[in-house]
Amino acid sequence: MEVILASKAGFCFGVKRAVDKAFEEAEKKINSDTGESSAVFTFGPIIHNEEVTKRLKEKGVNVIESTDEIKNLPAGTRIIIRSHGVGKDIYRIIEENGLQIVDATCPFVSNIHKIVSEQSEKGDVILIIGNPGHAEVEGTIGWSGEETYVINSVDDIRALPDIKDRNITVVSQTTYSLKKFQELVAELQDIYYNVNVCKTICNATEERQKEAEELSSSVDAMIVIGGRNSSNTQKLYEISRQQCNNTYYIQTLDDLDLTVFESASRVGITAGASTPNDIIKEVQNSMSEQSFEEMLQDETPVSIRPGQVIEGEVITVKPDELVVNINYKSDGIVTAAEYSNTPVDLTTVVKPGDSILVKVIKTNDGDGQVLLSHRRVAAEQAYAELEEAFNEGKVLKGKVVQVLSGGLSVQVSECRVFIPASLVSDTFERDLSKYLDQEIEFVLTEYEPRKRRVIGNRKKLVAEEKEKAAAELFAKINVGDTIDGVIKNITDFGAFVDLGGADGLLHISEMSWGRVDNPKKIFSVGDKVKAFIKEINGDKIALSLKFDDQNPWLTAEEKYAVGTVVTGKVARMTDFGAFVVLEPGIDALLHVSQIALQRIEKPSDVLKVGDEVTAKVVDFKPADKKISLSIKAYLKDQGVEAPAEEAAEEAADAE
Repeated sequence: MEVILASKAGFCFGVKRAVDKAFEEAEKKINSDTGESSAVFTFGPIIHNEEVTKRLKEKGVNVIESTDEIKNLPAGTRIIIRSHGVGKDIYRIIEENGLQIVDATCPFVSNIHKIVSEQSEKGDVILIIGNPGHAEVEGTIGWSGEETYVINSVDDIRALPDIKDRNITVVSQTTYSLKKFQELVAELQDIYYNVNVCKTICNATEERQKEAEELSSSVDAMIVIGGRNSSNTQKLYEISRQQCNNTYYIQTLDDLDLTVFESASRVGITAGASTPNDIIKEVQNSMSEQSFEEMLQDETPVSIRPGQVIEGEVITVKPDELVVNINYKSDGIVTAAEYSNTPVDLTTVVKPGDSILVKVIKTNDGDGQVLLSHRRVAAEQAYAELEEAFNEGKVLKGKVVQVLSGGLSVQVSECRVFIPASLVSDTFERDLSKYLDQEIEFVLTEYEPRKRRVIGNRKKLVAEEKEKAAAELFAKINVGDTIDGVIKNITDFGAFVDLGGADGLLHISEMSWGRVDNPKKIFSVGDKVKAFIKEINGDKIALSLKFDDQNPWLTAEEKYAVGTVVTGKVARMTDFGAFVVLEPGIDALLHVSQIALQRIEKPSDVLKVGDEVTAKVVDFKPADKKISLSIKAYLKDQGVEAPAEEAAEEAADAE
């Protein structure tokens, strides 16, 4: 029987984080706030898995379900917020009763809470696509306004009140079916035009459901492991059942009847995000065939044959070969080439008396000795480890030994894994030479050793790490926060700033209170900047360097009062005058009639861009942020007389 374990089975990032935190709190005997011993409770089950809840209870961590129970707890008690999250009123009640909050809410769920809270404050109608009554959905409702509706079917959409003239924000339960979510969103967009859809289904959920669909379509029987109350496990069962009639939903190995699989040649296993790895492993091991180690124990060294794997003892070590006692009439020989794919002096890695696992190549090499290979056994073990890593989605680590035109060659034990250039990072890298001799982590996306095709994927890990960092970043930032970042890319319209989890856009208009013509003249890639968050819209962050306390107009009325003589540079000109920069962010108009004592037709007759001019402030309108200058008035104050013709015209005008 072939047993195939889904690579995405078991704890996701958010669940693992919550469970680890709960067990950490269970081990603590002292409240960090009071310094006294305190009890620990979770508000609702930490995750939807009875086995985990039972294990926590054995550690002294019990479950409370209501606010009344909170009010009866002694001050200092620690309350762990479940991974599904709770409404903000629960936080308030816990704090009002003098209890300590340990927040284990999944960062992806916290981000949803933030979205609905902010959009509710803006007056949006909130639509939550999810299962009514689910803990995560109930918690999300607790962060949104009064106009919040849960959508789980087309009928729910049709039952909505008249909100066609309102702005609508749509979020989803993180474990909801992607296919059903897309269908309901399409229905909403057919009816409403002002719909802001936030894709909040966890990426791990999406991948887990897709993998379950593919795996269940290719096996004779399917096992789905998880708690009965787990929403994401139930969806995995529904998806698998559609593809494979012989699908079984179990919580632990005790629920499994092995006799029903006697006629199955291929069995698939997947598990919900709340299922502990040891439960998954126990089920997998019960289904698997005899292990590699057991086969070795069954081998008898009395007689040997080519291809047989045996254990021997090193009796002699030379730089280029080993002599090995294999309990046979002749000793075995392992040459340096058959010890490793990498050139090595054997005296530096092996010593007499060491045990060594070898494979028989020839029972007689012509000199009466047995030719053995350690390299081939290591390669087979490595391939077995690669296959396990491929099936279980484990992260591998290897050294980049060669940079090829199309990607990287990575050494893992005695095997080579190829990582195509497109899967090295989440952005295309033309020059991969920096990875040579580096240890890198990756997962396997293809495993076909017979075709010598073992393909690695580092891009996926990079993307997941960024997604995790982004969720954590969005969970802690707010509009108005000051944040540090590094300039990542510069364009004509602005600069993209790496905030350590997501990029923010610093638009050209937000770079300075003054005019910026070219961002590349004031910033370089790698520059550190401190900006404030002007706006958060979904996964987009708008930044600004125009801090209010640095607004030059705050002191302009005093600095540029009427009658003040100022100096500035001509920034641009029109037919009716020239605009003069007094300081970054403050321009003043020098009207054509005020440029010279004599009459001129247009500003360019006497001025050009970049000229420095001295003039007198003749008008200041703070409400309109307008300043008017006059060179003519300044010259008159200096005693400079107008030409005779101009003086006569002015006299005539005066009469």
